[in-house]
Amino acid sequence: MEIARAAAGLFVRQGLRATRAEDIAQAAGIAPRTFYRYFAGKEEAVAPLYAAGAQRWAEAVREAPAGLSLPEALEHAVRHTLSPGAGVSAASWEWVRTLIRLATTSPALRKVWAEVCQEAEGTLAEVLTARTATAGATATATEGPIPSPDNVAEPTPDGPAGTAASHAADTAETAETAETAETAETAETAETAETADAADAAAASPSSPGAPAPRFAAAVASAAVRVAVESWAAGDAPPTGPAGPAALALRNLAALRDFPWEGR
Repeated sequence: MEIARAAAGLFVRQGLRATRAEDIAQAAGIAPRTFYRYFAGKEEAVAPLYAAGAQRWAEAVREAPAGLSLPEALEHAVRHTLSPGAGVSAASWEWVRTLIRLATTSPALRKVWAEVCQEAEGTLAEVLTARTATAGATATATEGPIPSPDNVAEPTPDGPAGTAASHAADTAETAETAETAETAETAETAETAETADAADAAAASPSSPGAPAPRFAAAVASAAVRVAVESWAAGDAPPTGPAGPAALALRNLAALRDFPWEGR
């Protein structure tokens, strides 16, 4: 990260073209060969700074209070990462402005910025998947178990697992031949495996049939925030106030109020 800060400082003070990889190495107190051990070129040196900001946004969504809906969690994350003093200082935001502006004029730096945003989008997709699964599990637990139509018999002391074991034992005992018992056991094992596979698939799916795929939802949310930051960086507005990055991002998310984040 020290190399990234040194590179950013030089880019901000003297510009991208006037900065050489050797200048960055000298500013960071390392040998040029050490620099090239970590980075292929000077533009890649600021990738850790880009990544830190993008990943901070995704992690803020992960750490948002569990009781918040997905739209609320996204807004919570915006307020905690794009507001000066919350995630990045006001002075650092001016560095952010310069670095993002440079990304719009340098193809090499634009590539670094795009790759970082794509990686952060993947992280956000994992976060949204986890939050959706947690919300679905909570809703199921609140609703309670669905009564079985043939639950007249008293449950065994061992619960559902004991019932399944007892059923298997009775099947084996009443089977006329060992072959019949083996067939019953095989069928039951296959049925159990099929049920487990179905449960895993359900856990990986959105909690509602109308919910979009997590990666698509992450792309939509990431675009709302990225465009806000890029739009702010293109102008001269301060990082606070109605034209700041947080305000613009919240406005973009508000425009998506009809997006089925958690299904219909």
